[in-house]
Parts: sequence; structure tokens; C-alpha cells
Amino acid sequence: MRVATALRLALVALLAAFLAAPDWFEPVFAPLTENGAPAIYRQASLLQLTIAHLGTVAVASLAATVVAVGLGIFVSRPAGADFLPLSRAIVNVGQTFPPVAVLALAVPAVGFGTAPTLIALFLYGLLPIFENTLAGLRQVPAAVLDSARGMGLTGRQRLVEVELPLALPVILAGVRYSVVVSIGTATIGSTVAARGLGEVIIAGLTSGNTAFVLQGGLVVGVTAVLIHDGLLAAERRAMAARASKA
Repeated sequence: MRVATALRLALVALLAAFLAAPDWFEPVFAPLTENGAPAIYRQASLLQLTIAHLGTVAVASLAATVVAVGLGIFVSRPAGADFLPLSRAIVNVGQTFPPVAVLALAVPAVGFGTAPTLIALFLYGLLPIFENTLAGLRQVPAAVLDSARGMGLTGRQRLVEVELPLALPVILAGVRYSVVVSIGTATIGSTVAARGLGEVIIAGLTSGNTAFVLQGGLVVGVTAVLIHDGLLAAERRAMAARASKA
């Protein structure tokens, strides 16, 4: 456990150092360049690109979470059960159409920039959160719900005070998967002029500069790992809280 924690802290420190002062790492990437090409991407600040990248993911993931959890709650109630097939069809749109296709369809409607990327990430992130919300709510023991009814809790009180807290670890697992996938998928947003780390990767691919590709890929990968671990820790805390209430 201590070794894993030390490794995470080392990753955080290394990522922070690279984003704050990438020129320090020029000797590491220089062997990957040819014909005097620059070893460090300098057309924009790597720190600012990372912030923009994560900002896009955060907005899309938050919107997807609100919509997917809301739909999951609605169709798990008796009044909304008949809408489950329709809801599944809606949240499956992002999985049916790849993000690149969504970008191609969104650009004529909303133009270039961050907007089409947000739409693609939002649609792509709905399914895992929706399905995990349903799974989490359905696994709440019937005996617990009967006990809550016996205590005189209303339907809304049962949802807020009993069902959602017990389902939270499963819902968070869906959010974690959605966010981590979105961090990688967001790189394609640079093909439609969205600010993000995809800009570094695409610049490397178009110029044949392996150093740029590696820089963008490493920042995306390390960031995804660190955020995955953070969300997993939140998930474990929610599981511990659920166990203490059982």
C-alpha cells in the first residue's frame, strides 16, 4: 500500500514538474527527434492545454452524470418503468455512433471548437453511468426498503436517504469508467479545433515528431491513471460508508 502511494505521489510530482517546466525534460525527448526538430512542444503551454482538456472532460462528464443518473432514477420508479427501452435507446446513441462520427455531425450544427467535442463526450459517457445507476438501485435489498417504508419514509425520502447512498459505489464505478474513457477520447477534439492535449499528439503525427506524440500521450495517460485512482478511492469510501450503515 505504501509503495503504491509513493508511486502515485511520484507520478503527481513528475507530471506537475513536466507541465510547469517542460524544458527541463528536453534531454529525455531529444533522441526521439530528427533533423533538428524541437524536442518540446512550444506552440502552446502544455499546462494550459492540460487544463483545457480536463475542463472539457469535466463539463461533459458532469452533464452526462446528471442526465444518466436522472434517467436511471426515473425508469427505476413505477411511473417511469415503461420508458426503460426508450431511455436505453437514448443512452446507447453515443455507443452506436463513434465519437468521430458525432463530431462530423455536430460541426455543421454548432461549428468548430469545444462545443462538438462536448457533445461527443456527453453522448459517449451516458451508457456506463446509466446502466450502473440502474444496477445500483436494483441491488438495494427489498428488506431495507420495507424497513424504510415501515419507518414512514416517503418515496422521495427512501430514494435520497436509503437507495442512493446504498447505490452510490456502483454509480461511482460507472462515473469512473466514463471519465477515464473521456480523457482519452477528448484528444480527437483537436481535429475540430478544440483546445486540448490532442493538439500536441496531432502536431507530432503531422510533422513526424515522435517526441510530441509521446509527450501528449504520456500526459493523457498519466492524468487518466491519477484520476482513475482518485475516483476509485472515492468509490471505496462510499463502499465503506455503505457497509457501516448495513
